[in-house]
Amino acid sequence: MLAVSAPKPARRRGPASDVTRLLPRPLLVAVIAVLLTVVLGPVLYMVFSSVNSDVSVASGAFFPTELHLDNYLKVWSTVDLGTGLMNSVIICSGVAVVCAFLAVATAYVLVRYEFRGRLTFLRGLLGLQSIPGTLMLLPVFVLFSSIATALGVQIIGTRTAVFITYLTFALPFSTWVMVTYLRGLPKALEEAARIDGASSWRILTQIVIPLSWPGIVVSGIFAFLLGWNDVLFASVLTNPETRTAAVALQVFAASQEGGAVPIYGQMMAASLICAVPVVVLYLVFQRYLIGGLTSGGVK
Repeated sequence: MLAVSAPKPARRRGPASDVTRLLPRPLLVAVIAVLLTVVLGPVLYMVFSSVNSDVSVASGAFFPTELHLDNYLKVWSTVDLGTGLMNSVIICSGVAVVCAFLAVATAYVLVRYEFRGRLTFLRGLLGLQSIPGTLMLLPVFVLFSSIATALGVQIIGTRTAVFITYLTFALPFSTWVMVTYLRGLPKALEEAARIDGASSWRILTQIVIPLSWPGIVVSGIFAFLLGWNDVLFASVLTNPETRTAAVALQVFAASQEGGAVPIYGQMMAASLICAVPVVVLYLVFQRYLIGGLTSGGVK
């Protein structure tokens, strides 16, 4: 009698095998190489230019002909970079923390409670994202000027003006991110806590927030980057004492126009210094970012 062997279970293909199946390996390597070149090319150019001489950079040299590591020291006296970085960290960190926790509280109400106007509010969050920030510059400036005239409190030129502006623009998107995330959390835990007599505030602080850290980190980092990269509003709503790092770089670059040879080395060094906090932020919260961005993708 012939022995019949049991059929082997089929191997499940993962995402990596699917990509390999769709693209031949040589083509996949070529695509990855092109993407890395496009992404890392400008970064490497900035790194090499930051330690190169200004004349060499102006002549188009990619690799440094001689090392000028002192560019990273001179930039602190040439540009008011220390004050700009301090203002950016204070404003953007405050916006990230406040925006993240306001977003999770607002999203919890929108997801777990039924009330009139709920869907209209959710649609409004998406609609606010389609309004260009450039159109809001003049209304925001007029609003702050009117408040200063009516109350006698100067707002323009302070960190408070920039903080309120960034918080207003970041909160709708952060709230929508948290709405999407909270929809994936099981209601059983909240119902069990409510049976045990927990209030809504206790459920929010002791159950929802601890389970929502990936979404909170995503919304907070978005709010942080919105303020860190902004130049338009910060250049109008700040003064030399409260200007952010992005505005300090803009002023520094504008002051070099019309000169014989701009100090490209210090400009690139200052740009890399301003990019360090964002890179560190991504590295520290990378695990939460991946979990927050992929939540809700698989049901």
